[in-house]
Amino acid sequence: MKNIVERPRLSTWQIFDMSFGFLGIQFGFALQNGNASSMLQIFGANVEHLSLFWLAAPITGMIVQPIIGHYSDGTWNKMGRRKPYFLVGGILAALALVFMPNASLLLVLSPIMVGAGVLMMMDASFNVAMEPFRALIADNLPDSQRGQGFAMQTFLIGVGAVAGSCLPYVLYKYVGVAETAVPGHVPDNKTYSFYIGAAVLMGSLLYTIFTTKEYSPAEYAAFHPEEGKEPSKGILSILTDFGNMPKTMKQLGLVQFFSWFALFSMWVFAAPAIAQHVYHVGLHDTSSAKFADAGNWVGICFGIYNGVSAIYALMLPAIARATSRKAAHSFSLVAGGLGLLSIFFIQNPTMLILPMVGIGLAWGSILAMPYAILAGSIPAKKMGVYMGIFNFFITFPQIVNGFFGGWIVKNIFGGQAIYAIVLAGVCMFCAALSVWYVQDNQDLPLRGEQSIAANPAVSQGEYAGTVK
Repeated sequence: MKNIVERPRLSTWQIFDMSFGFLGIQFGFALQNGNASSMLQIFGANVEHLSLFWLAAPITGMIVQPIIGHYSDGTWNKMGRRKPYFLVGGILAALALVFMPNASLLLVLSPIMVGAGVLMMMDASFNVAMEPFRALIADNLPDSQRGQGFAMQTFLIGVGAVAGSCLPYVLYKYVGVAETAVPGHVPDNKTYSFYIGAAVLMGSLLYTIFTTKEYSPAEYAAFHPEEGKEPSKGILSILTDFGNMPKTMKQLGLVQFFSWFALFSMWVFAAPAIAQHVYHVGLHDTSSAKFADAGNWVGICFGIYNGVSAIYALMLPAIARATSRKAAHSFSLVAGGLGLLSIFFIQNPTMLILPMVGIGLAWGSILAMPYAILAGSIPAKKMGVYMGIFNFFITFPQIVNGFFGGWIVKNIFGGQAIYAIVLAGVCMFCAALSVWYVQDNQDLPLRGEQSIAANPAVSQGEYAGTVK
């Protein structure tokens, strides 16, 4: 048996530093989620076409993340292994945030197509930045702290998302920035929010870059002597890795399909659904104060569920230790399903706060538990590429929804987007059931001579893999 050097445990502050950049990424991502649909409607898009415009996001994510993971696994330079990638992704995402509200100013092109193109650029850039952050946690933390690391990421994701989601409403309500504009143009409160989001994104990424150390190749080799060295392989090796993905990843794929089909429906159709169903705004009435009020309140609701997820993320490791990671995730998804279904029965905008609690529990768990389960089933030398490949199970359901979601809303639901939210709730229940068919290595006995008791750095409740 080889003598494996355990990575040192890091302080809570060090885990905070390496995760802080995710706050800025999610700040921008929340602005996109809460406002892109209403912006595209302002530019002239019909509600049944919104999911098609959103297709740009998961398609670019499906392509970009495995490639970024593959190359970041083999990148070792003065800046680090993962940091060069989320710096480049952050710069491009910040530029997209600045361009998005100004799509209507390019008079020589259709604002709808410009907006869709910028949305593609924005999401591709977010994906470039996100995947290395997932791998960074797995790289730098010992098995016993990975749950804590992903929980910290989820907490900071929640904080960033709350701020990003609420910012347009705050600028209008408390700063006096206009929430309406002439037809075809984005109101100032949304425009300035996107500018602020770009600045927050870059500031938080630079903080992580300057405060976080990545292990050198020599240190990495000491932590994983059993992996040895292998010749460099081309990008087509991603296909081989895809074919050899662990059983646990395949099982998580079904859970992720239902979860992200539901989330995509919520992000795309929440704004028109609440405008129609709660505020009683007409399908094509996109320049009225009621439409603006609905959009602003959707941002507040999204901020609430992200706030709940931030708090819940800190509780998840304890809940998982007391039960299991699968039980914690299944419970959270059920709460999300109940929250989505209950929106159908609400007519008072203030009451929409209640469903956001359940959705927040689901979102907090979706951002943490699948990755904690996954990390223990994949080889460390392939951490980046498999985290990227795992994104396939996030993007594929969104692509399916993008092609068929709008058609379903128009031809089956009669243009009533609220039923897309109901369908999302049903999918959350399906995801909760699918969790129980996942093999979590945490549930398996250790193989070989080393036991948990022999390694005090690893606790029974937090152990994420097996030792050979």
